[in-house]
Amino acid sequence: MSKTIDLNDKTVVISRTDSIGDVMLTLPMCAWIKENFPSCKLIFLGRNYTRPIIECFPMVDEIHSYDELELMPVQARVVELTSWEADVFIHVFPHKEIAKLVKKAKITTRVGTSHRSFHLLTCNLRLNFTRKKADEHEAQLNFELLKPFGLESLPSLHVVKQKMRRFQVRHKLEEPQNSLLASNKKKILLHPKSQGSAVEWPIENYVSLALQLVELGHKVFFTGTEIEGKSFKEVIPKHEDIIDVTGRFTLREFIAFIDNVDGLVACSTGPLHIAAALNKRAVGLYINKRPMHPGRWGALGKNTTNLFAETKEPKETDISLIEVEEVIEKLLAL
Repeated sequence: MSKTIDLNDKTVVISRTDSIGDVMLTLPMCAWIKENFPSCKLIFLGRNYTRPIIECFPMVDEIHSYDELELMPVQARVVELTSWEADVFIHVFPHKEIAKLVKKAKITTRVGTSHRSFHLLTCNLRLNFTRKKADEHEAQLNFELLKPFGLESLPSLHVVKQKMRRFQVRHKLEEPQNSLLASNKKKILLHPKSQGSAVEWPIENYVSLALQLVELGHKVFFTGTEIEGKSFKEVIPKHEDIIDVTGRFTLREFIAFIDNVDGLVACSTGPLHIAAALNKRAVGLYINKRPMHPGRWGALGKNTTNLFAETKEPKETDISLIEVEEVIEKLLAL
């Protein structure tokens, strides 16, 4: 870039309107902006269901919901967006309708990737990078969009992890959820599903893992949405230290629940990234295949291990080859 844009005293919008894990991995770039431009106002445009995640990151000054914006007539959306008095809008997650709206609102600096054709007409700063075949982590790749503001090179994963640690739980766990934790035993969450966003370890492996963990003196909780729970609750072992809590939490409550346990095992999904950010013992389960491998989507935390099955010819079924004993070994070693 020929000229560095100073964001001090400016209003900056970060737009990431997809899932929990994606939003988690966008938070470090929010930290960089506020660290380098402390007098800027930072707005995060997300979805209603990810708001509890964004609320836990103190570097964000204001949160807006695209769900609410979508309900407005088109011209009212422009009026609403204009009322934010934004100077810079960064499209971390490319969204054609949002890009068109931002241009109509005449926000001065509109940043996006050059690899989306609709950005040619809607963004005036287009960064030339691709995510699909990149070697860097998703959280690092997000920083590509900050190069117009003085970022010279992508941060190391160590630096990204440090910025992720600014994630702070804002919700206090109340009854009856709090009473579930009334035990001196180590508490481990098993989160088998991903709402279809990742390749999932077989439920039979989670059942075996649960049984072995309780034999080692742990208390185990199966977590997930109500719909996810219906798909596997019949196979959850009947044991006083194996508890089904699927469908029992709001996201705010679930974040607080994760903060009060010792560890979590999951595939590449939002709760894994939350646990990692809260420095819990987190074991992520992946396939070694682009673009879904842990090098791109691995959870970032000082007590985190991301596992994948190594074979000569990776296939999507590889994740089933991760051994239960290996998961236990990594979980207990953290």
